[in-house]
This record gives sequence, C-alpha cells and structure tokens, in this order.
Amino acid sequence: MVVALSFAGCPCISGPVNASPALRWFLFSNFAASKICPEMLKSGMSLKMQDRAPAIGRFFPMQCTYSVDDNAKTVTVHLGGTGYGYLQPAKRVGFSLTASVEYRPDFQIAGDDIYLWGKLNRVVQGPNFQLGYVENPVVDVMANMPPFGSLANFLGSQVVSGFMSRGFTVVYNEDTGKEFTLGTLLPPSKPHRPFDVTSTEYYTFANEVIEVNAQQRDYLGPFEVADSGQSIQLKISTEGAPVDVMIVDKVTGDVWRDQYQTGKPLGPPLGNVLAGGPLQPGITENRKYPLPPGLYYVVIDNTSAAGLVSPPINILNPLGGSAARVSYLAQLVE
Repeated sequence: MVVALSFAGCPCISGPVNASPALRWFLFSNFAASKICPEMLKSGMSLKMQDRAPAIGRFFPMQCTYSVDDNAKTVTVHLGGTGYGYLQPAKRVGFSLTASVEYRPDFQIAGDDIYLWGKLNRVVQGPNFQLGYVENPVVDVMANMPPFGSLANFLGSQVVSGFMSRGFTVVYNEDTGKEFTLGTLLPPSKPHRPFDVTSTEYYTFANEVIEVNAQQRDYLGPFEVADSGQSIQLKISTEGAPVDVMIVDKVTGDVWRDQYQTGKPLGPPLGNVLAGGPLQPGITENRKYPLPPGLYYVVIDNTSAAGLVSPPINILNPLGGSAARVSYLAQLVE
C-alpha cells in the first residue's frame, strides 16, 4: 500500500493501482469519510425549481454523522437540518428534513495525484420531510392534502438530489497532502481552499441568481473569513425591487434565520449589522467587506421590517409588492 502511494505517478504502476479495490477502499475510508460531515455542515444549499432557475429557498444542514461498512465497501451519511422556501400559493414555508445516503468509492491516478470520488450508491432512508410554518394560512390547513402535499415531496427531493447526491472528491498527493471538496472534481482541477487565496486566485463561495419576493429574505452562506486581512467581496446586481444587503455574524444570523423560517414576526436582527447597504436596480456593484476571521451570513432583505429600503408597491399586486431578482458572486479576497 505504501509503495503504491509513493509511486502513484509512475506509469508502470498507475494501471494496477487504478484497478485495486483494496487501495480504493483504503483511501476512501481513511481520508474521505471523516471529512464529509464538516464539509456538509459549512453552509446552506440553494433550492431551485429547475437547474437554471433562480433559487427560491435554502436548506441548512445542522446534524451529520456517518457510518463505514467495510464489508459492503460503502459509507452512509445521516444528515438533518432545516430550511425555507417560497412557493405559490403557500408563499414562505419552513421545514425540517432528515435523510441517509450511501456512497461508493471510485478513483483515478493523474500524474502525482490520486483523485478519489465518493459517488451516490443509494438513498438509504428518506428524505423524511416535515413541513412547519406556512405563510398562507389557507394552505397551512390543507398542507397534507392534494395538491398541496406535493410541496413536501418537491422540497425534500430537491435537498437530496441537489445536495447529498453530489458526492465528494479527495485529491491525494504524497508531497502536498490531501484536499477535500464536495462534488465531482475531474483531473487536473484542484479544490480551492480559503487558506490558499492569493492576489490572483480568489476562493469562490457562490455564483448564482436568487429570487427574493416582497416581504421575504434570503440568508446566503455562512461564508468563512479564514485569516486577518481577508474580505468578503460581492459582485452583485438586482432587477425589479431594490434590496438591502446586510452582513451579520453566524450566531446572529442563525437566530435571525430561525425566526424567519418558523414564522416569527419580521424584524431586524437581534445582533449588530456589521456591514452592507441598499442595492438599487440596474447597477452592478463590486463591494468589498473587510471582516475579522469568522463565519458570516450575507442577508438579502426585501422587507419593510429591516434595512433602509422597503419593497415598492406593485399596482398589479398591491398586497404583495415587487420581487427582486438578484445575481451575485461571493468571493474571499486578500
């Protein structure tokens, strides 16, 4: 095993190593399994109606454990968390979810690197989806009756198919060690790490489009500032309604998000807003927020309960106001 790892870059041994089930499982169980949960617990995932549609909600993993089956050569991940989404006619909904997914290893040797993948083998249990707060009280009464019962099925399948089924990649190199990232990364690409950011290569947290309806919010992140001297940089624009961009620390953001997805009255955060400001439609801005090391939410607010702007009235829907379609790129820069 040591010889195989030491000479992984040698053409004479790459073929046998690639074909070795024992080596595949050794790398998977020893290097990858313990990294899965810390990576999955780092930040939320967006929920979309379709692949290229704007995000309409977010799921936040809060509990994660794993179990290794040496006989079956698989790792099963048990995940639980909460989130929110916006769907008509229910409007804002809050939910909780648990699921268990089994991964099977695969890998490829590329030069001096070994690429190890954890690929979805099967969904062991769930998703067990529980609908909580529903903003529209009529739908709340009928939430478990057709056609509204499909809300739970849709959001639950989105979490599993969009998050847990992505799998993960470990890149092992004898000289540089091992790196872990969610999703399938093909050679020669390497995972980007916040600690390795340079002036010419930024770590990208997220690059997506979201839709934030009137009297709604989206909690992006949490994003990690790893070292002093680093900043969260946003390239951001909005169409439709103006919005407020607010930066809060993770502790403040977790409490604020829980109030939002459980239907508490809308209001400002219970802690300090560390940075941010209004964003007007039709302008793409580059904003840089120097912050001390820590975890931070970027909150996009389209409510009249916090921030400096309020949703404009839509004459076609005077009670609903206007939605904001926000495009953003969030990066960690020096």
